[in-house]
Amino acid sequence: IARKLAERLGIKYYDRDIVDMTAKKMNMRASDIVELEESVQGGFFRMKYPLGMGTGNIRDQIFENQKTIIKELAEKESCVIVGRCADYALAENPDCINVFIHADINERIKTVSKRLNVTENKAKDIIQKRDKQRASYYNYYTSKKWGDSTSYHLTLDASKLGLDGCVEMILKYREILDAAK
Repeated sequence: IARKLAERLGIKYYDRDIVDMTAKKMNMRASDIVELEESVQGGFFRMKYPLGMGTGNIRDQIFENQKTIIKELAEKESCVIVGRCADYALAENPDCINVFIHADINERIKTVSKRLNVTENKAKDIIQKRDKQRASYYNYYTSKKWGDSTSYHLTLDASKLGLDGCVEMILKYREILDAAK
């Protein structure tokens, strides 16, 4: 949805690119950053960090670097940013539109099962684990609740609207906002 929206608007789309930018800035591997993001509640790591830097400190540095990168991207140009607490990072940006996309769990299971070529039970496990990790990360760093509609301008059900319907709704919302200015 985000990629299609960016294409329709003729602007850049950022998702895992932010991880890559953060890794470069921090002289780390992107895979290490993803692992640390996904384990915000703790966990055991066998990675080597600079002397005196525990995993909590590294995670906080990753978050702060990503927040800075997100702000810089938004200041430089209009863009679509997926995840990484971008709504929090851009809370003071009056032009930012925050959207939360959700879908019926059964639709999500079918989609993930097909995309990853795994059983529906495995897909359900993957979804539940990812949602828990995303919620934990978001809740920890923003002191807000992941998925809570009050954190977003729009919440859309992709299982009802489909990909194109979600894109159209976001574009219509933007059009209405622009007309109200």
